[in-house]
This record gives sequence, C-alpha cells and structure tokens, in this order.
Amino acid sequence: MANNHVTILEIDTQALEHNLTYFKSKLNPETKILAVVKAFGYGSDGVLVGQFLKDKVDYFGVAYAQEGIALREAGIETPIMVLHPQMQNFDAIIDYQLEPCLYNFKTLDTFFARADERLLLNYPVHLNFNTGLNRLGFWQNDIGLLLSKIHDNKHIKITSLFSHLAASEDLEEKEFSINQINNFAYITKQFYEALSYEPFIHMLNTSGVINYSKAQFNMVRVGIGLYGFGNDADETAQLKNTHNLHSVISQIHLIDRGETVGYNRAFVAKKPTKTATVPIGHADGIPRAVGNQKGFVLVNDQKAPIIGNVCMDMLMIDVTKIKCKEGDRVTIFNSQEMIQTFSDAAETIPYETLTAISSRVKKMLMK
Repeated sequence: MANNHVTILEIDTQALEHNLTYFKSKLNPETKILAVVKAFGYGSDGVLVGQFLKDKVDYFGVAYAQEGIALREAGIETPIMVLHPQMQNFDAIIDYQLEPCLYNFKTLDTFFARADERLLLNYPVHLNFNTGLNRLGFWQNDIGLLLSKIHDNKHIKITSLFSHLAASEDLEEKEFSINQINNFAYITKQFYEALSYEPFIHMLNTSGVINYSKAQFNMVRVGIGLYGFGNDADETAQLKNTHNLHSVISQIHLIDRGETVGYNRAFVAKKPTKTATVPIGHADGIPRAVGNQKGFVLVNDQKAPIIGNVCMDMLMIDVTKIKCKEGDRVTIFNSQEMIQTFSDAAETIPYETLTAISSRVKKMLMK
C-alpha cells in the first residue's frame, strides 16, 4: 500500500554526499568506510540511503538481521555487517549473505555449528572486543581460547576485529579513550601474530574520526556524522543537515480569550488567537515534551510555537502573527540548528530526535 501521509521526511542526498566526502577528507585514502544505516538510517530510510551510498562506501552497518535483509531485498550487494546478530537469525544471515559480529563464546560456538552444518567455507565473520564500553564483546583474556577455536576452522574467516570507544566525543575522557585504543591495538597484535592472514581492524565512530583519526586502522564506522552531526559545534558546522521534516496545515481556528486548546486544556488563550492544526504527533516521533510552547515549527519561514499538549497524530501551533492558510507547508525542522533546538526542548540529543521519526512518515530522497 502506498504511503500517502502528507507529513514527509525529505532526505537530502547532496548533504549526505557532502558529509561522506568531509569524513573521507580526514582519512587515509586506503581506509575503508562503513556507513551505519541502522534504525531506518537514523530515522530516515535505511534502504533509500543504502541505495544512494552503495557505490560510495565499503560496508554498511546495521544493528539487526532484518535491517540487512531489507537492504539485500532492495538489490544492494555491498558487504553488510550485522552489529548485534541474534542467534535465531543465523540461518537468515547466511541466506542473505550478511556478516555477523560475534561477541561471546555462545554466539561464536552457535555460528560455528551452523557454518559446519551448512558446509560453509571461509564465511566472513567479525569479532567484537570489549575495551571499556562494557556493552558487548569478548574480553582480552578470551584471546587464547578464541584462537584455539578459530585455528584450522575452514568454515569461517575472521574478516575483521573491532571495538567501540565509550566516550569518543568527550575530550575530558581522552586518557580513557587512548587506553581503549592501546588495549585494542594489543589485542589485534596477538591475532596478527597467531593467524596466517590479517583481518582488517576498526574502532572509530563519527566522534572517533574527529578526535582520534590517528587510530583509524583499516576502517572507520560513520553514523550520525553522515546525517549532519559531529557531536561538536565546530565539526557540525562543517556538515550539512540531511533530514528535512515537513507537514501541512489541516485546519485553522480563531479562538477567543479564555478558550483552550488540546488535551487537558493545556493552552489557555490570553487574547484572541489564531491556531493551526498540523497532522504530526508523538506517534510520528514528536515528543510531548516540545509542547506547551517549548518547541516551535516554521510556517512561511516564521516561527510558530507549539501550543498545548502534542497529540498522538496532531499538534497545534500559534499562527496569530503569521499570514497562512489551510494546506500551507509546515517545517518541523530543516537544519541542524532546528534539530538541536528541538532536542534541547525535549531534553534529549539529536540521535534520539532523528531516530524517533516514525516509519509511517513518508520518506523520499531530495536531490
């Protein structure tokens, strides 16, 4: 069924390519780039982003198998790393030629068993090491047993070794980050000495590329940076916004002083007021926290505060001072500044603001 929602997220491909080029400029020419398209491409559309970037990056990164399957079914043949594979999805991962990241002995042994049953040869897998994030990953003291299990196993091939920085954007944690990098380098050294081949290695995310580019190893993983945010005001200023969220005015009301707007009568008019109703709400990713004049949208390039409580499918705005009519375009956000202001009003971060955009919002590429 076609998505005819009048609320549309336009994904700016020129901005996307600009951001990719910017991060490439920070890297050695031979360094691979993994584009992170998990969470619907950070709230955009992972498939549309993947189709645009498939010939421009070396790898895609997704969180779960289904995200990778969607890319494959869209005809994307670029290698796809599944960062958090679920063991019940190992057969699907193999069927769709996805590459699992194994992070403990249970996932390792289970995948080895499936690879053996299916008579796989040199199937690409990736080993995740915990160097301080304490989320997923093998520990340094697992290396001996790991190598013994990998030795002479012809069904799989360790394509890469990787880890995650815990605080790459926080320069007050520089010592901790450097210790992580050094620990990871020590881990990879042991594998290089023990294996007859050299897996490529990667550790840096967006902020890691910005702050620790000397540790780029063979590949970097760029996520939020592709979509216009560098976790640093100066770096973000060098990037371009990719997410442009628009809707329309469904209805305009003229209310008198003392009348109320929305659930719980949260807005009370102190004077005659012109309000507009917009078909986007918290089911589309607009948090209730930005209601009651904490957030704003743009109507004909003028700020219109969000009034009352945000509804599930709609929100109301004050357009008393704005010349507008029903059907006029409403911009929820179209710049990094608006996204940051929106995030601040909701007491969150751009990651959450972007990834909260609902799948029911229509998505389209903008050239």
